[in-house]
Amino acid sequence: MKLWQSKKDAQITKLNGLVENFTAENDISYDQVLINYDIIGSIAHASMLKKIGILKNGELAALKKPLKEIVKLNKKGKFRLDPEDEDVHSKVENYLTKKIGEVGKKLHTGRSRNDQILVDLRLYTRERLLTIEQAILDLCVSLIKFAKNNLETPMPGYTHFRKAMPSSVALWACSLAESLLDDLEIVKNAYKLNNQNPLGSAAGYGVPLNIDREYTTSLLGFGKTQNNVLYVQNSRGKIESIVLGALTQIMTDLSRFSNELIIFSMDEFGFINIPQEFCTGSSIMPKKRNPDVLELIRARSSKVLSYYISTITTIKDLLSGYSRDLQETKEYLIKSLDITEKCLKILAPLVKKLEVNKDRLIDAFTPELFAADEAINLAKYGIPFREAYKQINYNFHDLKTKDPVKSIQLRKHLGAPGNLNIEKLEKQIEEENLRINQETKAIDKKIQILFK
Repeated sequence: MKLWQSKKDAQITKLNGLVENFTAENDISYDQVLINYDIIGSIAHASMLKKIGILKNGELAALKKPLKEIVKLNKKGKFRLDPEDEDVHSKVENYLTKKIGEVGKKLHTGRSRNDQILVDLRLYTRERLLTIEQAILDLCVSLIKFAKNNLETPMPGYTHFRKAMPSSVALWACSLAESLLDDLEIVKNAYKLNNQNPLGSAAGYGVPLNIDREYTTSLLGFGKTQNNVLYVQNSRGKIESIVLGALTQIMTDLSRFSNELIIFSMDEFGFINIPQEFCTGSSIMPKKRNPDVLELIRARSSKVLSYYISTITTIKDLLSGYSRDLQETKEYLIKSLDITEKCLKILAPLVKKLEVNKDRLIDAFTPELFAADEAINLAKYGIPFREAYKQINYNFHDLKTKDPVKSIQLRKHLGAPGNLNIEKLEKQIEEENLRINQETKAIDKKIQILFK
């Protein structure tokens, strides 16, 4: 029986099987992921109901026992949802009612499935974003170690897919590390907006009970209570889109880097060797090794982007309050978090084992790469740069290949190949690691207290 059906209704009208499958079949698999978070939110809500006198002495303990049982069953894979359950909330409530009778029916007092799914998603996303933040830092560590091993390994710099100026492998690697640290700032902002307690907004219009929303905020370790109850409902999809926007930035960087690794590891370039253990083979061509991992990262970045766009276009024309359209955004969020985390985690060990072909890199340095350097050198002696530019352009055929290592050593200003300021990046990573560790421990402590 559905939560919204009376016993009499269920006997008179059975929901059309097509409707049941259409509305719940795919969504059930995503609700399966949210079971433990639904239990956490339910214990917090029950604790609040006890505080305001809705639950009597002993009823909170009576509720917590089967709720904790569900977590254990779920860990063993024995708490499975199917379309008949409709959603995780119905499954949990029906289990409680079966186990403890009337007390189980009290748990839903003062809340709706609308704020229930919101708190599930906020708790789930909070945990996943901290994991993604850590994965960003782990990849940055790999990139910086790779850069430090190649501080004076020269590499042609490109603009317009054409040789431009002398660069270095370290400059290239650190450029991605710094970009990812910017992405981390975007993720932290998304984390802050997600880390708001929606519980107590019910269906978006509050309830005629003196519920204590600040109390559940404290119990669940949220950064703040999301205030306006209608906006709480309207923020579903919006908060997800902000998270997806942050993930899109990460995946855009990973896609670009993956594409460069594919290009620079081609035989025609031969600058980089991708570790064999990260390559797959051909069914027809012996000895062929393919960069499938990197190609899939490129493709999956497009998936995350499409989920971001799908979320934005789903919410843009909805009336204030809940609409079932929002159910679809759950899939986009969960899939995107999965994709981003996996891509970050596979690139970190891959980067650690990248090999650089220094001879091929040096051989790639041809005279045109030093044209700008020559013009700037003339300008140092008082010749106006535009005149120096014309002189080099006119005498271009006289240009010679210079020492590429010496060229990158001469670039000593802040952020250039000869002064990458890696120590600052390492300090930033250390501070961020400490922050994530502290935040994770604080949340874990809150949840442990709830389950006592």
